[in-house]
Amino acid sequence: MKNKEKYQGIIPAFYACYNADGEVDEERVELLTKYMIQKGVKGVYVGGSSGECIYQTVSDRKLTLEHVMKASEGKLTVIAHVACNNTAESRELAAHAESLGVDAIAAIPPIYFHLPEYAIAEYWNDISSAAPDTDFVIYNIPQLAGVALTMPLFREMKKNPRIAAVKNSSMPTQDIQMFKAEGGEDFVVFNGPDEQLVSGLAMGADGGIGGTYGIMPELYLKIEELVKAGKIAEAGKVQYAANEVIYGMCSCHGNLYGVIKEILRIREGLDLGGVRKPLPALIPEDMAQVEKCAAMIDQAVKEFC
Repeated sequence: MKNKEKYQGIIPAFYACYNADGEVDEERVELLTKYMIQKGVKGVYVGGSSGECIYQTVSDRKLTLEHVMKASEGKLTVIAHVACNNTAESRELAAHAESLGVDAIAAIPPIYFHLPEYAIAEYWNDISSAAPDTDFVIYNIPQLAGVALTMPLFREMKKNPRIAAVKNSSMPTQDIQMFKAEGGEDFVVFNGPDEQLVSGLAMGADGGIGGTYGIMPELYLKIEELVKAGKIAEAGKVQYAANEVIYGMCSCHGNLYGVIKEILRIREGLDLGGVRKPLPALIPEDMAQVEKCAAMIDQAVKEFC
């Protein structure tokens, strides 16, 4: 792969940004992008789960990516998740992403129908062919997609020279080792589960893409720094602190991304709006827990960073 370095590091998954009417807010997209630059992360992963892609229209996703690219000014690696649950719209998003100059596109498998592996491969290759000059990242998240990236499917996809990386969100960390070994020296594997960044990096992941990176980037950057220095036990302590925050956020009535956006408002003064239905919004009873989680982040940053 050319310029593998651009994928090595902490890459937060980008959050959906809405106005008071629940529509994509271009200004808030740009503010969040600039926040990411200021925090010193490697890049952003746009249009994935954290971006509420399943509940957004093609035009919503195009608009978001356009303003990420505008605000990033080449200072971030940008990976655009382009998968829709049909090939035509996925190809449309892939071509649009390439026209904007993203570093890579990514896609989960088609969901709902359990397709045979040859059909999944055709879907991914059809998407890739719509962006012929852009790296392609396979997104392996079997717990949500309902299908796993098997080794035979991976070997089939490797025949496509644009296949550059796997975003591995399966829970067994040994999957990272398998994809690294099969992919070869220049192939990139991202750690997906935020709670396992230390172990993922220790198993050879080149970097991480995560949905909670954006609210506590300092902690994940510290984990990366410590693992690189061989200080695994110290990195584990930071991981434990981040995990406690994650467990706390997941105990709210409102959706995780609603909690995350409220924490960003509390800690950073960023107002990104709410979440899009059918994701459940925060309720007043959530606020004490949200504020507790924000305070936990403040304390962990003070202690470790």
